[in-house]
Amino acid sequence: MIATILGVICVIVAVFALLRTVMQLGLAHTARRLHREIEVRPHAPPVSVIVPAYNEAANIAAAVRSIVNSEHPADVEVVVVDDGSTDGTAGVVEALDLPGVRVVSQPNRGKFAALNAGIALARHDALVLVDGDTVFERDTVSKVVRPLGDTGVGAVSGNVKVANRGGLLGRWQHLEYCAGSNLDRQILNALECIPTIPGAIGAFRRDAVDEVGGISPDTLAEDTDLTMAITRAGWRVVYEPAARAWTEVPTGARGLYKQRYRWSYGTFQSMWKHRPALREDGRMGRFGLLYLLLFHVVLPVLAPALDVFVLYGAFVADAPWALVIWAVFLVVQTAGAGYALRLDGESLKPLWAFPLQQLAYRQLTYLVVVQSLVTALHGTPLKWQTARRSGLAEVAAR
Repeated sequence: MIATILGVICVIVAVFALLRTVMQLGLAHTARRLHREIEVRPHAPPVSVIVPAYNEAANIAAAVRSIVNSEHPADVEVVVVDDGSTDGTAGVVEALDLPGVRVVSQPNRGKFAALNAGIALARHDALVLVDGDTVFERDTVSKVVRPLGDTGVGAVSGNVKVANRGGLLGRWQHLEYCAGSNLDRQILNALECIPTIPGAIGAFRRDAVDEVGGISPDTLAEDTDLTMAITRAGWRVVYEPAARAWTEVPTGARGLYKQRYRWSYGTFQSMWKHRPALREDGRMGRFGLLYLLLFHVVLPVLAPALDVFVLYGAFVADAPWALVIWAVFLVVQTAGAGYALRLDGESLKPLWAFPLQQLAYRQLTYLVVVQSLVTALHGTPLKWQTARRSGLAEVAAR
């Protein structure tokens, strides 16, 4: 009976995994081809960059300097909103004394309030929202706002790169960003239903943000909530892989778990908030929410059964062929990860860590999803948290 149940679940997992791989290999390639073929009109508007910051003293100077040094032909102003930091974040920025940079301090009210405060002070209609631990390349601002030249585009997602990718945990997160988040974003870009513009880098048209009422406090994933709302309002949300931003990821298992737990929890909140999209004639309901439900909820919840089935078949039921099935599954996943690295212009050298990622790191991400789902169902609130920073983002962006 146990073997039968595990077998059925494993078939479901295999079908979902195969479907996702086919979509990744097919739609991601299509999205890149369309990106090359479509002529993008030159568009270089004046830009207001909003940097919400809470205890970001280690990285904030590098982040602000990288924005000020942008090779953008029009004006670039920087509004840093210090949201009640206790580590002297505001003082670090003020000491830089850089032109076009304003620092605003307010009591700690959360990231959504910091973003809204910055947007309200911004002089320009092209808004770039960026985390305080993120460093831009010199052409990032120009590339991320360029798609706003299409009047139907309300928001643009940039390409988030892992800065501190040294060590096993750093490599695993680098692989996750490339073969997971960025590849998903290319798939959903082809389907015109990107659900999340990452907080690390995103460009927004002020009209689109105003139309949906600004940044909402309803969820912990304010970036996902905002992106879904803009898409549901009829604006196009696109992905610009050439707009690269380097961010610092957690260096310890505890910090990583807390970060992913918050992300996952906030995503579930956003999915629940925007569930009316399922009844609307729009791509977010027809594709975006369903993609998240299948591949970010159902698949992670059921996937551990595949590992249990392999162990049960190999060591209990005397079915060594289960190991063969798992090996084939791993080869397919590794090939997909390699394709994602190539598609993102990355070296294949870190790919040696991918099998180890599937053995250990994957289990942590599954646990995060399960716990986040349970927490969301109970309605337990979480607060905006920040991780310990080392200031390595500037080095990687050079």
